[in-house]
Amino acid sequence: MTDEHRRPTDAVVVGAGLAGLACALDLCRAGLKVALLEASDAVGGRMRTDRRDGFLLDRGFQVFNTSYPQVKRRLDLRSLRLRPFTAGIIAHTRTGPVRLADPTREQGAVGALLPGRVLSARDLGVLAALTARDAMLPASSVRRRRDETTSAALFRAGLSDDAITGVLRPFLSGVFLEDGLETSARFFHLVWRSMVRGTLCLPAQGIGAVPHQLAQGLPDGVLRLGAPVAQITDTGVALEDGSEVPASIVVVATDAAAAARLLPDLTVPDTRTVTTYYHATDRTPLAEPTLLVDSTGPVVNTCVLSEVAPTYAPPGTALISTSVLGADLPGRAEAVLRRLADLYATDTSGWTRIAACTVEGALPAMRPPWPLSRTTRVRPGRYVCGDHRATGSVQGALASGTRAAREVAADLARRT
Repeated sequence: MTDEHRRPTDAVVVGAGLAGLACALDLCRAGLKVALLEASDAVGGRMRTDRRDGFLLDRGFQVFNTSYPQVKRRLDLRSLRLRPFTAGIIAHTRTGPVRLADPTREQGAVGALLPGRVLSARDLGVLAALTARDAMLPASSVRRRRDETTSAALFRAGLSDDAITGVLRPFLSGVFLEDGLETSARFFHLVWRSMVRGTLCLPAQGIGAVPHQLAQGLPDGVLRLGAPVAQITDTGVALEDGSEVPASIVVVATDAAAAARLLPDLTVPDTRTVTTYYHATDRTPLAEPTLLVDSTGPVVNTCVLSEVAPTYAPPGTALISTSVLGADLPGRAEAVLRRLADLYATDTSGWTRIAACTVEGALPAMRPPWPLSRTTRVRPGRYVCGDHRATGSVQGALASGTRAAREVAADLARRT
């Protein structure tokens, strides 16, 4: 046994989602001996991809944004083989489908944006001004703004009720996983900014390729899969199999519910639940990688994933992803399939249901005033990180894990 193997563990990180991976990577780079404990059989947390009968099934509909600072810092985007969505959406409104796209990226989008075709001239002007401001101003200016609900911010900007309820609300419902636009406006502006400055994509091998790439950077022996933690003790952590991992530092990097179980005094936000249905058919119902949003039915959004990344489905097969808010209730799957027939203007009776994935606690409920970042310190030697400690996004999870490692290092430096 080498001296490194005999050396006591300095820090235990519980949970190998994005926050835990970021924290463990930074602690290792700082010279600490780290044990990263993951209860399941793979890294990623809520950001995983399952393989079934030749299909790639992300655990819930997810997109990857290339503009996030933590993404640029930590990931090799080229090796992910990213495939982009259309820079726009098709919104199904009371008067029928309308297309809204970025005219600087999508050929032909200018014609669709002529006043009256989708939005009024006033709405187009207001949305263009809001978008330009969010894209050009530094992120710090957004953080300094007075917080309010997204709904209030959009109305105050001057957008009409038709623009908000017919186009923006159905689109943002899929981003926030709530349909009242009660999410923090500060978070909305940061998300809007990132979408304008970056590209929404999917990795060719599924969203799970992102945490997998991060995990490849860990030193040998750091990651332990199938190691559920039962409780945090005074001397480290106790695992469900009865074993213990002693360490003076413990970082809880789980979802909000698991963090509250391990740290009973911790206050965690409410969370949002989403269900995604996957269907397969032998002919694509929409021959483009565009997101459809629904303002009048039960569907939040739907898209043909195999048009975004053909690797998501076997050759000659189309894979359709459709998300709804909440759990997979009785009769909901049938209602969704009927609605998909309207949205895609096709017969869906022959579609094959591949899977239904309900993600409880998919996002924190970010009601204003929502702190965009907060300390990870809980008590001496105990820390907590995750998107529920920052923002419900890849950036938020990675940034929170980064902050945890930074605060651990600062506290250790004070002890010496």
